[in-house]
Amino acid sequence: PDADDGKLHVVTTIFAPYDFARQVGGDDVSVTMLLRPGCEVHAYEPTPKDIIAIRNADVFIYVGGESDAWVQTVLEGVDNPDLRVVTLMDCVELLHEETVEGMQAERHGHDHDEEDEDEEELDEHVWTSPRNAARICRKLCDTFSAADSAHAAQYAQRCGDYVEQLDRLDAEFQDVVENAARKTVVFADRFPLRYFADAYGLDYYAAYPGCADAAEPSAATVAFLIDKVRAEGIPVVFTIELSNGKLADTICEATGAKKLEFATCHNVTAQAFANGATYLQLMERNVQALREALN
Repeated sequence: PDADDGKLHVVTTIFAPYDFARQVGGDDVSVTMLLRPGCEVHAYEPTPKDIIAIRNADVFIYVGGESDAWVQTVLEGVDNPDLRVVTLMDCVELLHEETVEGMQAERHGHDHDEEDEDEEELDEHVWTSPRNAARICRKLCDTFSAADSAHAAQYAQRCGDYVEQLDRLDAEFQDVVENAARKTVVFADRFPLRYFADAYGLDYYAAYPGCADAAEPSAATVAFLIDKVRAEGIPVVFTIELSNGKLADTICEATGAKKLEFATCHNVTAQAFANGATYLQLMERNVQALREALN
C-alpha cells in the first residue's frame, strides 16, 4: 500500500468518473484510473495490480453495466470493510438501450429482437448527459465527505462550483438544439449516447446499439445510413473516440458529408490524458461539433 499521504484514495474504472472525482476531490484526493488511456473499455481485464489498487482504496467508482461484470467477483474477494463503492448506474434514472431503424442489432453474440423485453439491456453510459454528470458529482461529494469529514466543506464547495459549470454546459447544448435546423444525428459507429440524445430530444441513426461488439456492419446498415444522410442532407457523420472511423469514411465518400468525432468520455488518448484533458473540455468540443451537425 502507498504510504499514508493524508489523502482520500479513489479508484475509478473509466475516464468520466476519474475526472469527476478530480474536480470534486481537488487536492484532498488521489485518483487512479484503471483503464489505460487509449484503450477500449470493452477489452479491459483487471490485472493483479488493479485488484490491489481497489483493495487499498477508500472509494471505488465503477459504472455497473455489462462491461463491469468482473467487478462483483473482485469486490467479493476484497477484504476492506471501509471501502466505499459508488455505482454510476445507481445515481441516475436508467434507460434501456434502443435498437433504432437501420441499426445492426446483433449484440454480444446473440441476435437482439426489438420486441424481446427480457433481452433488452439497460444502457450503462449514464455519464454522457451533463445532467447525469451533475447527479454523479453530488453522489461523489456525499461519499467523499462521509469518508473524510475533515474536508467535507471543501468537497461541497468544489462540487457546487463544478455543478454550476455542468449546468452551463447543459444550457449550451439546449441552446444548440433549440436553434438548430434539424434534430437528427448520424453515428457511423456504436451509439453509447442514449442519455445524451434523450436529454436534448435528438433523433439518431447509428450502426450499432450502445455496447455492441464492433463487428463489420452489414451491407444493409451501410446502405441505410448512406440513404438517410443523402435524403435528409445531413452534413456531418459522427464517430466516437478510439474508433477506426472506416465506416464513417465510407459514408462520407458516398454522400459528401464531413466526418467528426463526438467524445463519449469513456476514455481519452494517452496524449490527451498526459495533457490533462477534462470532461468539460471534451464536451465543449461536442457542443461545436453538434452545432455543425444540426445546421
